[in-house]
Amino acid sequence: MGKELPSLTSYSEEQRQIAMEKYRLIEPYINREKNLKAIAEESGVSKRTLHYWVSKYQQFGLIGLIRKSRTDSGIFKVENEVQEEIKNLILSHKRNSVTSIHRKICETCKKNNWKQPSYYQVYAISKSLSQGLKKLAYEGKKEYQNTYDLIHRREASYPNQIWQADHTPLDIIVLNEKGKPERPWLTIILDDYSRAVAGYFLTFQDPSAIQTSLVLHQAIWRKRNPDWQICGIPEKFYTDHGSDFTSNHLEQVAIDLKINLVFSTVGVPRGRGKIERFFLTINQLFLQDLPGYIGNQHSPALLTLKELDDKLSNFIIYNYHHRVHGTTKKEPIKAWNNSGFLPNMPDSLESLDLLLLNVAKPRKVHSDGIHFQGLRYIDTNLAAYIGETVIIRYDPRDIAEIRVFYQDKYLCTAISPEISDYQVDLKDIVSARNKVRKNLNKQIDTRRTVAEEIALSQQKDLENKSNKSDSKKSKLKRYFNE
Repeated sequence: MGKELPSLTSYSEEQRQIAMEKYRLIEPYINREKNLKAIAEESGVSKRTLHYWVSKYQQFGLIGLIRKSRTDSGIFKVENEVQEEIKNLILSHKRNSVTSIHRKICETCKKNNWKQPSYYQVYAISKSLSQGLKKLAYEGKKEYQNTYDLIHRREASYPNQIWQADHTPLDIIVLNEKGKPERPWLTIILDDYSRAVAGYFLTFQDPSAIQTSLVLHQAIWRKRNPDWQICGIPEKFYTDHGSDFTSNHLEQVAIDLKINLVFSTVGVPRGRGKIERFFLTINQLFLQDLPGYIGNQHSPALLTLKELDDKLSNFIIYNYHHRVHGTTKKEPIKAWNNSGFLPNMPDSLESLDLLLLNVAKPRKVHSDGIHFQGLRYIDTNLAAYIGETVIIRYDPRDIAEIRVFYQDKYLCTAISPEISDYQVDLKDIVSARNKVRKNLNKQIDTRRTVAEEIALSQQKDLENKSNKSDSKKSKLKRYFNE
């Protein structure tokens, strides 16, 4: 076997962006829109180099296009002022060639004593601007929508061919981590062929690329619950467009895994009738019977978000997936398992690390581990890094463990020993901290730590479930959604 390739997180944001520029050059060839000769003539990049890039991408994905760090890598940088001026020239002059844009920017650089970019750098910046953005700049919003907002109603022919993501506010009021009533959002990823749910996420936060990324991470990887079998890499993934940092990570992971990522604008329908019908099913068959449902005038004590999450998970896996769908006339779980379907899986979980939340502030490794959210995380590999700063990534639905990176390379998965026997949501941490704070304010003699509050709450949940059912339970309770 050959040497295993590192994950995307092993490289800097700049290295990944340069690889993206290379991909955008060869993308028309990958999509069978142009041949390499035409691309070479337009770009000035040799056909031999383009062929090499295509070969590397087909073998290794986006990682194959990443250039290893070099001491002279700085010469490839273009100053921000120059980049912005190049983009402005491109978007302001529809009929100007790259050669003309390069000549104009060089004149501007001379006047301002800026370093002049090369022709290739100007071309790379031009290619990095989406065709949609150019259409919007050249011909206005109406023409842009006519060209790029067309709805192609195509039915998937097999599982994992097309996945769709969407968000909706649920018609129910539940208690947030502060004990206040609030309406939650549901983000869902649905398999177009089977109508099976590949992943979901409940939160009080407004929809963003963050939720979509976390759900995609869950959807692709194998679930700890063996009854939730849907997983694998989709061929095409429809999702809302987001301009934040996480969207770049989502796009990079999609290209690396060879997912055809299709962005749409929030609030603009793009043939999402199937997901809308699923949301209707959630309302009619699930939410209506729960306390806090908006249609009910009188509701008993409200659920917490964690309690709603548990009930929703149970409904999806053991009810919805086994109900005959009105359109397909099949149970979603049986349709997904059609003809012994075998999903295409990533080589490792590390391939999905960019989809996790990234803590912006680096953390220091102490002699007793890494401190995060009032908890302590340990791993034997951390012993050699005491005093060093590291970056951590995590899934807020379960922070019993965090993934640790040192100098952009994956180091280890650290566990919090106080809560390692449970699946712990970040909202549970916040709730526990609030409870501890209230206890301190009231000067209660018997005070508990955050970890103790979480453990006590989780133990009560386990006892309640044990009283309700004698069914056999898994020995590993830390994960459910992942």
